[in-house]
Amino acid sequence: MSDSDLLPPSVDPNTKALGIRRVSARNEASTRSVMMVRDHIVVTDEKGTNTGPTPLELTLSSLMGCEGVIINRCAEAMNFSYTAVDMEGDGEVDQRGSRGVQGVRPYFNWVKLRIRVHTDEPEERFERLIRNVEYRCPVMNLFKAADVDVQMHWERVAP
Repeated sequence: MSDSDLLPPSVDPNTKALGIRRVSARNEASTRSVMMVRDHIVVTDEKGTNTGPTPLELTLSSLMGCEGVIINRCAEAMNFSYTAVDMEGDGEVDQRGSRGVQGVRPYFNWVKLRIRVHTDEPEERFERLIRNVEYRCPVMNLFKAADVDVQMHWERVAP
């Protein structure tokens, strides 16, 4: 990607804009944890008791939520018109890793995301949106930094 493809920053690049994210949690000796995120209750659990998504399902959900935010921010910066985004994600995990088998990683081997953007924008502008979203998305970049094979399939859909 060339520098000319990148959108200009929406903040002063020379001034740090640090933020702290705080979450509290309680686990009562089970697979279920209850977290407080600001004023929101988030529950994770494993499939046996099934009172919430698993932590890895929530991580995949975070990736899609982050993509949605960054798509919106980039679209606003580009004056890119769209009406909706539909996303689906799959991720492969070898459960032996979280159960202590050496040499088997306890997180995703790969993640596949399908993103359908409802827009009449031309292909060239759509491709520029994609490049900027993939460059900026914090959660996607965490996955890539963890050497997860992230496969993205973008589709432009008429609204």
